Amino acid sequence: MESNVLSIRGMTCAACAQRIERTVRKLAGIGEANVNLASEKLFVKYDATALKLHTIKEAVSKIGYEVVDKTDCQSATIPIGGMTCAACAQRIERAIRKLDGIESVSVNLATEKATVTYKPSEVRLSAIREAIEKAGYKALEINSADAVDEDRARKQREIKTLWTKFIIAAVFSLPLLYIAMAPMIKVVRLPFPAALDPMQYSLVYALVELLLVLPVIGVGYRFYTVGFKALIQRSPNMDSLIAIGTTAAVLYSIYNTFQIASGNFLAVESLYFESAGVIITLILLGKSLEAVSKGRTSEAIKKLMGLAPKTAIVLQDGGEKEIPIEEVEIGDIIVVKPGAKIPVDGTVTDGHTAIDESMLTGESMPVDKKTGDAVYAASLNTTGVVQFRAEKIGSDTVLSQIIKLVEDAQGSKAPIAAMADKVSGVFVPVVCAIALLAGIAWFIGTGGDLRFALTIFISVLVIACPCALGLATPTAIMVGTGKGAENGILIKGGEALETAHKINTIVFDKTGTITEGKPAVTDVLTADGTDADRLLQLTASAENGSEHPLGQAIVAGARAKGVELLKADSFDSITGRGIEARIDGHSVLAGNRKLMTEREISLAALEEESDKLASDGKTPMYIAVDGDLAGIVAVADTMKPSSQAAIESLHQMGIEVAMITGDNKKTAASIAAQVGIDKVLAEVLPQDKSNEVKNLQTEGRKVAMVGDGINDAPALAVADIGIAIGSGTDVAMESADIVLMRSDLMDVPTAINLSKQTIRNIKQNLFWAFGYNVIGIPIAAGVLHLFGGPLLNPIFAAAAMSLSSVSVLTNALRLKRFKATTRKA
Repeated sequence: MESNVLSIRGMTCAACAQRIERTVRKLAGIGEANVNLASEKLFVKYDATALKLHTIKEAVSKIGYEVVDKTDCQSATIPIGGMTCAACAQRIERAIRKLDGIESVSVNLATEKATVTYKPSEVRLSAIREAIEKAGYKALEINSADAVDEDRARKQREIKTLWTKFIIAAVFSLPLLYIAMAPMIKVVRLPFPAALDPMQYSLVYALVELLLVLPVIGVGYRFYTVGFKALIQRSPNMDSLIAIGTTAAVLYSIYNTFQIASGNFLAVESLYFESAGVIITLILLGKSLEAVSKGRTSEAIKKLMGLAPKTAIVLQDGGEKEIPIEEVEIGDIIVVKPGAKIPVDGTVTDGHTAIDESMLTGESMPVDKKTGDAVYAASLNTTGVVQFRAEKIGSDTVLSQIIKLVEDAQGSKAPIAAMADKVSGVFVPVVCAIALLAGIAWFIGTGGDLRFALTIFISVLVIACPCALGLATPTAIMVGTGKGAENGILIKGGEALETAHKINTIVFDKTGTITEGKPAVTDVLTADGTDADRLLQLTASAENGSEHPLGQAIVAGARAKGVELLKADSFDSITGRGIEARIDGHSVLAGNRKLMTEREISLAALEEESDKLASDGKTPMYIAVDGDLAGIVAVADTMKPSSQAAIESLHQMGIEVAMITGDNKKTAASIAAQVGIDKVLAEVLPQDKSNEVKNLQTEGRKVAMVGDGINDAPALAVADIGIAIGSGTDVAMESADIVLMRSDLMDVPTAINLSKQTIRNIKQNLFWAFGYNVIGIPIAAGVLHLFGGPLLNPIFAAAAMSLSSVSVLTNALRLKRFKATTRKA
């Protein structure tokens, strides 16, 4: 299955999103199709052997929406030197257009820049620059400040257009509203031109209102083109509701204008031009505010995208050359000077420096880097000059993977949204039916009062708000996952975000999670008079072939003491127990109690010492030489500074904390006591960790597993939520639902707390969205008036509808104030 992200333009409400999802899901070969209304993106998974991407695009285009595949084209703005007149600009445009893969080119003589849209799969940016040079002009270096964020620029233009339309509509609808209302207000006599007196000059009054409403309808034309098209295709949306309501008001008013012209001057009391004009104006205001708010929900991912530098200095032909980052190739040697950002991922080949990786990991202290160390795109070089080999470029860098992870999370749906999706799918047709039935019922009930029935009909149509339903979940998920990314917490999707708030038990792996994962030798105890240095030599020589942290600690301890390591004639790793090797003619066993028991080696001689070591939180490794116990090498790991505080925070949230380890019970109990662990799962083999998690789940618990994501992968996958802790460059991303970029355990309660606040926010949004429609539609249908209450004016209905979407978005944006859980001093 392949996955892709398509930008969709032309959606106005949840009904549009539902319609696109239904259309795409009908295609043979589609595995998954989700539309995020807030980010205007379609996330698809499909079988590339059965379905082509262009078929998906065509299906969406056929139902009236514009599709933009973000991988199709790129835009570049190239500064040009040497132009003197319009003919120069024309010449450059012709030269660039001759290249394959050029979608559009525009050269601006005033700014001396060429804006080019091209397909990177067909033409490189360097080829475009060469074409400009060959035409006799200078293609200047692209400054990072000149790089255009296409999506941001488009959305800014969209917001500006909406505000302009709103202002034009307001300029005409405000006098229209005044003309319509002023003669009716008897309490205070408002100034009003006598030439427009509706009682004396009814036809002039009606025509002036008509002339004022026409420009408003003109700027709101999109409601009609989109709304009626959707209606004809039997997939009505929010635009359809506005189009039907305002068209009914305008046509009824035009009919009454003809009645006035025919001599029926009482028809002046049945004009609805102001309702149509003010409704469109208020909807445009709501749409403008909504566009601004929607832009703010995706700020976090835009920040991530803005982290990477736009250029890189590469070594070419013995010299340094600055090139656009898009032109960097794998294997290039890149020079990074102090204060500059690392452009792509790679390995240091020369130099020594300290690099600030806080923008990726959240770790505040710069990390020392020397030859052979990995560096990551967007991190900041603070001190020395380094050279490194480019190894991962473009979408393969860690930063790009993080951005993709966040984008995918924002495109996923939380189970809590299922009900809203179902309602959105049938919402508009149901509202149309309610409006029609209510109008007919009141028409009959009032003895044929068409004006009253039309008021009800229009009010029901314009008060209904499918947008609030469609935005309730995705906006909160976008802000929540974005806020998580800002704090070094990568949440893989809406389902993980929702499940995390239900967690009541968290299982921590010990080594590298609760502890630093950097154990050191603390004691060497011998039996039967064996020399301590000789025991350490044999043990370290045997462990030299091991990758286990405890084995590596023993090797490091021996080397620190200057002990010479011997060559192993044979080596065998016994998973979950220890190792067996042949050293200097001796058979050496090194491992835990299980290994010794299985080989029937008595531990009685050092039983008491072993228990004491374990009670001190040290891990005793038993050493047997030629079948007899030779001694114990004890290793201890230091606690992470954040472990105790993180577990205290989880306890305050009502979450039980367990620890899983291969250590013996006494060592594990000692470590658990130091940090306040509730439940200890000791002497667990790596392959049995997932079974322990399953056992907890059978007790009815919602379990999260926190581990390093390598040995713990099966347990991470089995848990309700898998949380991988580490640098974020690991395979942890594959098996975990949440990835913590830092090694700080305080991020675990932060992730749970973020989930709780995000789900609370979604519930508030859904409550408002459902509640608003459940209460608003009956009021608009005249239920209160039925019992002697007021009748809702269509203008107030439109105002309520406009504010409903904005209120949902504003509530979602409150999540931006979320603060990470911190340690108490």
